[in-house]
Amino acid sequence: MPKGCVLLDTSFFIRLLKEDDRLHQNAIEYFKYFLENDYTLKVSTIAISEFCVKGTVDMLPLANMQILPFNYDHAVNSGRLGEIVFRKKKERGAVITPRTVVPNDTKMFAQADIEEEITHYVSADGEATKVFSLINEEYKMKFDYVDISVSHRQVFGELF
Repeated sequence: MPKGCVLLDTSFFIRLLKEDDRLHQNAIEYFKYFLENDYTLKVSTIAISEFCVKGTVDMLPLANMQILPFNYDHAVNSGRLGEIVFRKKKERGAVITPRTVVPNDTKMFAQADIEEEITHYVSADGEATKVFSLINEEYKMKFDYVDISVSHRQVFGELF
């Protein structure tokens, strides 16, 4: 039985595959940790789409993970979460244009929040961290946010 289930975002894959990135080793260690500790790995079709802007789908380690399509329930939840983000940004004086759409991070947060088995959202994106914090001020999502700039040992309490 899986220990947990993680949704990996686009920034995680970029760090995992880009050897000269400062977080490359952290991404590799997280990936190995998840595989060695029986976590279920998921990737959103949204993250695949983002990744394919500069990479190709065959570069992703899809054999080790499940693909999570963006569905109706995810869309409804992302609209709700997006409203929170836009309202809070506006309250803080951020300029939001009328054509602004729900960002992909918010859509993937909505997926992680809806999918019961997802326990962690794993990212290396500082902007996603800010969006997660804005939402969590008002609505507590059911998964833990993991920033891979922090070692997996520290996040999961491993000594060695």
